Amino acid sequence: MSTQPEFPMESPLLSDQSRGIRSKPRPVASWREHHGWSAMASLRRLMSRPVGTLLTVAVMAIALALPLTFYLLLGNLQKMGDALGQNQTISVFLQPGQGGSSADMMAKKLRERSEVESVKVKSPDQGMEELAKMQGFSGALHTLDANPLPFVLEVQAKADVSADSVDRLVSDMRGMQGVDQVQDGGTWRQRLEAMLGVGQRIVIILAGLLAVAVLLVVGNTVRVDIASRTEEIGVLMLVGASRAFVRRPYLYAGIWYGLLSGVLAVGFAVLVELALAEPVQRLGQVYAGKLQVDALPLWLLAAVPVGAAVLGWLGARLVSAWQLRKAA
Repeated sequence: MSTQPEFPMESPLLSDQSRGIRSKPRPVASWREHHGWSAMASLRRLMSRPVGTLLTVAVMAIALALPLTFYLLLGNLQKMGDALGQNQTISVFLQPGQGGSSADMMAKKLRERSEVESVKVKSPDQGMEELAKMQGFSGALHTLDANPLPFVLEVQAKADVSADSVDRLVSDMRGMQGVDQVQDGGTWRQRLEAMLGVGQRIVIILAGLLAVAVLLVVGNTVRVDIASRTEEIGVLMLVGASRAFVRRPYLYAGIWYGLLSGVLAVGFAVLVELALAEPVQRLGQVYAGKLQVDALPLWLLAAVPVGAAVLGWLGARLVSAWQLRKAA
């Protein structure tokens, strides 16, 4: 029983002979023409079975979109942590008995440090006023004979300062003469950076595993295609066709699978980005509008389809070489 060939064998290599024209061999031109024919023939083959092609491309796209989405989430989580960290003030409580001149001198010294954005001196009277505005404290404050609150320095670190630099700043302030206590929200920043480091490592491992999955999907698809055309491939090789000649359409099929799945994966990631934009914007309103979703960089969006096409070519190359050795 004869079947329709997967890739039509009307090669442009025989175009001159079919027109009865005798010409000298043109190896470079023939090689280029066969590449163009193979690319278009493989694309037509994929389009002739839209359901199967769509399923294969969708599976590959999901595998590619997962690490891309995690990369998007980690990047925005890092930015969110930085934005929230800007609202964290380091409070330096001076020892009882330290006056305003000592607080001003200490604030001046801190402002000279490169890590510090601003320093605000809060007097005991200002601290008492803030406590009086808080529910439950106003009645208790009237029973006090004197103001027990110390001078407080509210230190704001610069936004681009690393967590290690902030830790050194806190350590130095704790060692300053006249300082009783330093309250810092740096512990949560360290935990966040540690979790982000683990997340980045997970993304790398996941990307590697899913890249292997893409190779296997393309390889299995090409293996089935070649296995269904074993007799035709055998005839071609008997009449002198090289393995590279026979393999070329299948390599382009792998490239098309990878390219289409890469474009679809980018589309999935963009949808996730759009879905996160509104809730993150609402959260940003609570923090003075400092939060918004960062889009994936353009170089990454362009690199995903290209990388997927390379993976598709590699999967098709490995499997087709193995299958053709068996068919030879």
